[in-house]
Amino acid sequence: MTPFGQRLRELRAERKRTLKDMAAVLKVSSAYLSALEHGHRGKPSSGLVQQIAAYFNLAWDDVDELKRLALISDPRVTIDTSGLSPAATELANRLAERIGELDEATIAVMREKLEE
Repeated sequence: MTPFGQRLRELRAERKRTLKDMAAVLKVSSAYLSALEHGHRGKPSSGLVQQIAAYFNLAWDDVDELKRLALISDPRVTIDTSGLSPAATELANRLAERIGELDEATIAVMREKLEE
């Protein structure tokens, strides 16, 4: 699941909306929305994010947060290390190999370090 997908699912649950009803209003398939929620589709377009924000009648701050989550929700990330040091390339490759093995505490520490 992606950060955007998780938030989308939370919004639907809070407002007691089904995928089918939401899909009909947004003119997309419920299968597509389900794939977004589960992280099986790439990040949504900015237009769809706006439609979703309008559908849930989100306040400005919540719209900005939804946009931010969409930007960081590509489930198939590619890291271009060309021109970087060998150590940076090694780090990217090792992270790609091992990310599935990291526990939530380790992920939190790494995220915190990157946000410094």
